Amino acid sequence: MVKECTRGRVTIPTDVDVVPETLELVERWGADAIRDCDGTDYPEELKNVDAKVYSTYYTTRKDNEWAKANPDEIQQMYIMTPFYTAVDDELSIHLMNHLYPDMLKVNDRDDIQRWWEVTDRTTGGTVPCSDWSYDAGTGDVTIHRAKKFHDYTVSFLAYIMWDPVHMYNAVTNGWTNFEKQITFDVRQPKTREYSMKRLRRYLEENPHVDVIRFTTFFHQFTLIFDELAREKYVDWYGYSASVSPYILEQFEQEAGYKFRPEFIIDQGYMNNPYRIPSKEFLDFQAFQRREVARLAKEMVDITHEYGKEAMMFLGDHWIGMEPFMDEFKKIGLDAVVGSVGNGSTLRLISDIEGVKYTEGRLLPYFFPDTFHEGGDPVKEAKVNWVTARRAILRKPIDRIGYGGYLKLAMQFPDFIDYVESVCGEFRTLYENIKGTTPYCIRKVAVLNCWGKMRAWGNHMVHHAIYYKQNYSYAGVIEALSGAPFDVKFISFDDIRENPEILSDVDVVLNIGDADTAYTGGKEWTDERIVTAVKEFIYNGGGYIGVGEPAAHQYEGHFFQLATVMGVEKETGFTLNVDKYNWEEHDHFITADCEGEIDFGEGKKNIYALDGTTVLVQRDREVQLAVNEFGKGRCVYISGLPYSFENSRILYRSILWSSHDEENLNRWFSTNVNVEVHAYVKNNKFCVVNNTYVPQSTTVYRGDGSSFDLDLEANGIYWYEI
Repeated sequence: MVKECTRGRVTIPTDVDVVPETLELVERWGADAIRDCDGTDYPEELKNVDAKVYSTYYTTRKDNEWAKANPDEIQQMYIMTPFYTAVDDELSIHLMNHLYPDMLKVNDRDDIQRWWEVTDRTTGGTVPCSDWSYDAGTGDVTIHRAKKFHDYTVSFLAYIMWDPVHMYNAVTNGWTNFEKQITFDVRQPKTREYSMKRLRRYLEENPHVDVIRFTTFFHQFTLIFDELAREKYVDWYGYSASVSPYILEQFEQEAGYKFRPEFIIDQGYMNNPYRIPSKEFLDFQAFQRREVARLAKEMVDITHEYGKEAMMFLGDHWIGMEPFMDEFKKIGLDAVVGSVGNGSTLRLISDIEGVKYTEGRLLPYFFPDTFHEGGDPVKEAKVNWVTARRAILRKPIDRIGYGGYLKLAMQFPDFIDYVESVCGEFRTLYENIKGTTPYCIRKVAVLNCWGKMRAWGNHMVHHAIYYKQNYSYAGVIEALSGAPFDVKFISFDDIRENPEILSDVDVVLNIGDADTAYTGGKEWTDERIVTAVKEFIYNGGGYIGVGEPAAHQYEGHFFQLATVMGVEKETGFTLNVDKYNWEEHDHFITADCEGEIDFGEGKKNIYALDGTTVLVQRDREVQLAVNEFGKGRCVYISGLPYSFENSRILYRSILWSSHDEENLNRWFSTNVNVEVHAYVKNNKFCVVNNTYVPQSTTVYRGDGSSFDLDLEANGIYWYEI
């Protein structure tokens, strides 16, 4: 057993009014790094403290004097108005309807006929510039020869006059006495030159700082507020706020074709990750990645020149800094830090390559939405830690920490006590597993349109926020984040370019709704894709489809792998075909299920083809079924929200589909609430209780031998192999 370390690997926030409390937590939590936060100042008294000092550095804000002096280089985003129906031959559309007026300002400074677009959404055609005009006084675009009862939208550029994250922090924390921070564009010539000088000046004026925490670099993910200061549109992966005529002209030169606002607007869907990306949007992303990485490297090099470490916050202005793409590794960052909402967001951070260390900001943030009278931050902290711990045990981050306003947290002594135990547990965990790859029973590939670019971010809209429409799919990714599998994310382009990529995995998963980027939609009409996957299965591979996998209406099928999976969806086209295969069967996959399986939202109208083995059907709608094709095996699941029971179903599904049932009792717990993780290289394994109550289980070692164990609530027990 490794001796428990009592200090290190923990970062805490501070402020000028909590200096004694900061020093207390340095001792109690064993913190070795101290940070500031948005809205706080670093105390003079702590500049010589025996700990690393992190300083949050804003590349795009906190300099309104510069922004106001250079209004042409304020950041911009593309906005599309709502749909409006013409009832006459003239239609006026007010651009700022349902937008927060202090956040955005219409950009009519640049050539609006070049960079705006009025679209007839009934036909999909673009309205000629000669048929519309803009009145800056009223803020209206008027279409002069509108077609009656056609729908119209206007796509336009707007300046970001209040940084969306600063606005969020101000609204959430109830700030009243502050100046709204304007977002300036470091990509543009004057601001770029100024920003490099500004960074050097900051480094020279703050010699006490050890780590510059860039928050982040240049472009904010898409975050728009409505007229009531509520979030109107959010896409953590959104690129629509990374535009300006200056940037788009550069893109045109590289791409070799003219830019259209519709490449970003995408009918109003804004190319969110559920949309199957167009070639033009992928071209734009690739261009942005290269340009952002090149500029970020310049700032990182300056930081290193002054002997400081450069850390990136995986959030806020992080667009273009795609951490799993090749450009990222060339930037030279020392570290990445991000917010940990669950196991998937943990793996988003810990799986990043090309940095010296990774850090997770645990929840809750020390904000008044949690730390208020009657609030229960201990409960939120327990859920967050136990949820993240599963993923940490598969791929650990190197550090943990907290953010927000320390004064709030100090009012909850039970919370301070609990986090003290978390810090100690994390250090012990890290010392036991560092430098080794945990035991993986099988190789699994998640197949979608994005591949590695969206690794661990599948079905993520606003970080780890729950959505009724996707939790049944996000649960699969969450289960994988803490499971003993070697997980990779591959795209349809990966298969087209190298069909042999499938030979390196045991099981392929395709998860989501029909015609989304996560299942592929029309990608399955490409014979290269569908035949490569069928051949993979026929030769012994496993395939697990969740929801509406490989779904796109084409050539007599909705599920393009229907003959392989053994299930199909009734879309109304085959009501005249009778279905008889409804008998349920016991199976290896469901052997641990004691009650009704939770399929979440599930799917309607799924039926089994003849010869398919149905495991669960409800009201003659198949929820779980298996089928064999050649030497391979397929599993269909209608939905799988994250739970310990469902994690076990996924685990057994992967083992069955890869013909590996006989190895079930290897590093295994008979209790679904308890998991076993082995680190063979380090000669250690641990048994973890993922619940908040005591549990009992039988633990199987790697050689198949076993022992019984009683575990305390949340307990983690370490053993030598």
